Amino acid sequence: MGNDLTNSAIDRQNILNNPYALTEIEKAAGIQGIPFEGKTVVLKEQVAAFFQVTLRTVENYLEQNADELSRNGYEVLKGNRLKEFKLTLSDLDVPEMDFGNIAKTSQLGIFDFRAFLNLAMLVSESERAKLLRQAILDIVIDTINRRTGGGTKYINQRDEDFLQSAFVEENYRKQFTNALRDCLDMGNFKYPLYTDRVYVSIFREKAKEYRNILNLGSKDRVRATLYAEVLDLIASYECGLADEIQKACQAKGRKLSSWEFDAIFERFEAQAHWKPLIDKARMKMASRDLAFRDALHLQLKEYVAPLQREDYERFLGEKSKELAERLEEAKDVMKRLKER
Repeated sequence: MGNDLTNSAIDRQNILNNPYALTEIEKAAGIQGIPFEGKTVVLKEQVAAFFQVTLRTVENYLEQNADELSRNGYEVLKGNRLKEFKLTLSDLDVPEMDFGNIAKTSQLGIFDFRAFLNLAMLVSESERAKLLRQAILDIVIDTINRRTGGGTKYINQRDEDFLQSAFVEENYRKQFTNALRDCLDMGNFKYPLYTDRVYVSIFREKAKEYRNILNLGSKDRVRATLYAEVLDLIASYECGLADEIQKACQAKGRKLSSWEFDAIFERFEAQAHWKPLIDKARMKMASRDLAFRDALHLQLKEYVAPLQREDYERFLGEKSKELAERLEEAKDVMKRLKER
C-alpha cells in the first residue's frame, strides 16, 4: 500500500471499504462526535479544530473532493433531517459556539466516521492528519496480518471457492500436459514454455516474474497463490488448448511442430469471448494483490481498482477459512459419503 495516502485514491478507498480495519481505526482514534441516526457525526468546525486547520481549509477540500467525500459519508442536511439534528444538538446542552452559529442555517454538512477518515487521508497541511494517516496504515496492516494468521501469501486460499477451483484446475492441467506430451514434437522445455505462455496471455507475466513480485520461495507453487477466478480461467485455457492440440494432431496423423502449435495458440487466445473473462481476472488479481499483499503488478497497473466490502468479507471475514480447515471438512464429507 502506498505510504502517501494523500495522492492515492485507490489506497484511500481500499481502507474505507475494509470494515475490519475501520472498526479498529475508530477504536484507536477515539473521536468524540454527535450521535445522530444511529451513528456518530462531526461538523466542519469540529473537523477543523481536530486537524488544527482553518475552516476555509476544510471547505476547500470539500470543494476539490466533493464526489469522493460524498461517496464515503459526507452529506448536507436539509429540511426535516436538519430540524432533527438541531434538536439533537439542543438536547446535548453544548454551547453553540462549539458548533458555530447553526440555529438559523438552512443546510448543514456533517461527516460520519468514514468521511472524517477520508478527509484525514487528504489534508496535507495538518500534522495531526499526518500522524493519523500513519496510524491508519499500521492498523490496516496489523488487522490483515492478524486475521490471516500473520501472512498474506496464501490469503487466496481463504476463499471458499478456492479448493474446488484448485481441484478442477489440477485435472485440466494434467489434460494439458498430456496433450503436450503426446501431440507436440518438442523437448521437455515445452511444459514451462507453454505454461508461461498461458500466464502471459492471461495476466501478462511469466512464472518467474510473478514469483518475484510476490517474493515467493523456491518451494512455493505459483498456482497455490492464485485466486479462484484466475485458476478457473487457466483451467479453461488449458482444457481448450488440449482439445485443439489433440484435434490438430489427429487430423495430421503426426505430432505438431512448435510453429504449428504457436499458430493454434494465437488463434485460440484471439477469440473474442476471452476478453471479458481475462479483464475480470486481471482486475481481481491486480486489485487484491495490491490491497492484501502490497504487491503491484506493473503490467496490470491499469486494472487496479478499489476492493469492495464483499472482498474483505470474502478473504478476512468469518466465512473465510484456512485451507487446512477446508481440507479437513472435505475429508469428513468424503468419509460420510463412503460410509453410506
